[in-house]
Amino acid sequence: MSITNPKVDLYLKEGCGRCPLGNTPKCKVNFWTKELKKLRKIILETGLSEEIKWSMPCYTIDSKNILILSAFNDSCNINFFKGALLKDPGNILEKPGENSQSARYLRITDVSQIKELQPIIKSYITEAIELERSGAKVEFKKNPEPIPEELLVKFEENPDLHTAFLALTPGRQRGYILFFSAPKQSKTRESRIEKCTPQILNGKGIND
Repeated sequence: MSITNPKVDLYLKEGCGRCPLGNTPKCKVNFWTKELKKLRKIILETGLSEEIKWSMPCYTIDSKNILILSAFNDSCNINFFKGALLKDPGNILEKPGENSQSARYLRITDVSQIKELQPIIKSYITEAIELERSGAKVEFKKNPEPIPEELLVKFEENPDLHTAFLALTPGRQRGYILFFSAPKQSKTRESRIEKCTPQILNGKGIND
């Protein structure tokens, strides 16, 4: 079993801290503490390293992202960064959004579900580790929507960002896309996306 990270202990106690509800009973992390702890135990048994990235527990191998845990109102999720490459014989993985080409997640709603799926969850994690070690990559197809590539990459890295973006009104989505697409240099587009990420995660538009 891998060594636990005290930052994840703090996450489970106080939440992600990305909104004013952190460290309160209304924090979404508090809704799923038992489930997240159970998932954490299973994940650490596979030998992955435990970190905090994007204010959430992230699990890596050789410093490469394998999966991340997230909490929502109606579920907590295991998000596989390269989930599209998993065989998924149980057909239990979902796309964060219709345009997601790489990430896939498993929606968890209670501890009993985790106990039932534990062997499958472990096998999926093991497969994800093997895929990463083999150098397997997702081949990104050109998206028909006018979404800048830098934003698509961020969606794959951060499933919560993708989910939050899809939850915005079409007008707010378009406002961000136009703002992100305007600069000619990729670094500038990336910088704009990073600066706006907290707003998107909080459900706000670019001019809110």
